[in-house]
Amino acid sequence: MKFTLAAFTALLAPTAAEIYFKEQFNDDTWKERWTVPSDWKSPSELGEWSHTAGEFNGGGPDDKGIKTSQDARFYGLSAPLSKPFNSSEKKDLVIQYTVKHEQKIDCGGAYLKLLPGGKNFDAKKFGGETPYAVMFGPDICGSSNKRTHVILHSNKKDENLLIKKNVSCEDNQLTHLYTLIIRPDNTFEVFVDNKSVRSGKLDDEFDFLAPKEIKDPDQSKPTDWVDEKRIPDPDDVKPEGYDDIPAEIPDPDATKPDDWDDEDDGEWEPPMVDNPEYKGPWKPKMIDNPDYKGPWKHPMIPNPEYEYDDEMFAVCKDECTHIGFELWQVKSGTIFDDIIVTDSLEEAQKFAEETFFKKKDVEKELFDEAKKKKEEEEKAAREADMPDDEDDEDFMGGDEF
Repeated sequence: MKFTLAAFTALLAPTAAEIYFKEQFNDDTWKERWTVPSDWKSPSELGEWSHTAGEFNGGGPDDKGIKTSQDARFYGLSAPLSKPFNSSEKKDLVIQYTVKHEQKIDCGGAYLKLLPGGKNFDAKKFGGETPYAVMFGPDICGSSNKRTHVILHSNKKDENLLIKKNVSCEDNQLTHLYTLIIRPDNTFEVFVDNKSVRSGKLDDEFDFLAPKEIKDPDQSKPTDWVDEKRIPDPDDVKPEGYDDIPAEIPDPDATKPDDWDDEDDGEWEPPMVDNPEYKGPWKPKMIDNPDYKGPWKHPMIPNPEYEYDDEMFAVCKDECTHIGFELWQVKSGTIFDDIIVTDSLEEAQKFAEETFFKKKDVEKELFDEAKKKKEEEEKAAREADMPDDEDDEDFMGGDEF
């Protein structure tokens, strides 16, 4: 068999990255691509999405995103991918987007979902019960519950698996970049602002597999097993008269008041105080148990149900065809932007350089300027409310005084 030079060059050339979805929300045509799930919740429960550049935007007034605009509302939105992603092709799956909590978020989700469904996907009914392949992104409620959700669908178990270790997230008012990559070698990695914050094997970080070992069902702790580390000293004897020591005694320092009248007040009795000699109910002292064997450990055996799954990564085994937001926010004001789904981390990073990193430093400068201006205005307002010292002196020094 002979190869032409062109064919040989094609074999050496890197495979072009596939982009399955890209959204920047910069014009009004975004509404043609995205659908609000009007049949999921009532109009009074569904919050409205606003199309805005937001405050202190490093990309200028034309660089827009979509923003949650009403407090204590559900938010839903979905869009079809430009091309279905199928895990059977054994490509990397990369999901990336930006989140900006302008409202100083106290409680609310900001994650997105990658969804199967194909032609049967009902965008009008998309909601919390809709099956999904991946749920990824920040979720905050209170000061102690702050995490980046990474939830993956297991085809073998037919359930959604939450990552076992906490993945940090950002909660300030600046834009942050969230990236997830799932690889066909059954590994994953999470990046925040292009910095790796969690990575590892899917079977280590998620409960995709049954445990390799289980407790031997034919074994149990022997009836004569001694697991008491210390015991009462059998040679310790309660001192004679110990129980006769009262818990309280009359206060030896108390004296009868001079104005006390026994006929009118009754016989005087000194108040009671704790008895320093009383040591509480007697207990024998504890000693090391000479028969102690230590904690009993249940013998482990190989789990007959354990089987490695080569396709843990295949969250889109039946194709993922849509992407969406399904959220609840107590305090609205989160802006979403610059979404990409691709099979190349390099492509996602390139997109981040063109969007997030291009705006990042300018946004921080504008934010710091706005913060400084607000602090100066608040300081001026406080000073304006303070009483004038000269006026006070004139008032206090009048003829009336």
